[in-house]
Amino acid sequence: MRNKVQLIGNLGGNPEIRSFENGKSVARFSLATTDSYTDANGKRISETQWHNLVAWGGLAKIAERFLVKGSEVAVEGKLIHRTYEGKDGNKKYYTEVVLHDIVMLRTRNEKEE
Repeated sequence: MRNKVQLIGNLGGNPEIRSFENGKSVARFSLATTDSYTDANGKRISETQWHNLVAWGGLAKIAERFLVKGSEVAVEGKLIHRTYEGKDGNKKYYTEVVLHDIVMLRTRNEKEE
């Protein structure tokens, strides 16, 4: 439980799938989570955070087959931070969640009850 992330949100787009010569595949997609609160003036405020998600192997194949933009999912994984040099020569920082589990909650077309 040292590096564990659990999120529930909606996909920002269809997963982007990449397959490698060794047979492995990876799915990359974004997830929006929204929190709401009431400020000191009684106004309802909603804040959306975007998360970069990565699924490997069998989980990538599940993402490719079942996940579509707008679907609500619960995910669990670990937080990874990477640094690389951009084309402009500046250092870039990237944070993503490498998934261990995906639970499909609702597709975009299903109505809330």
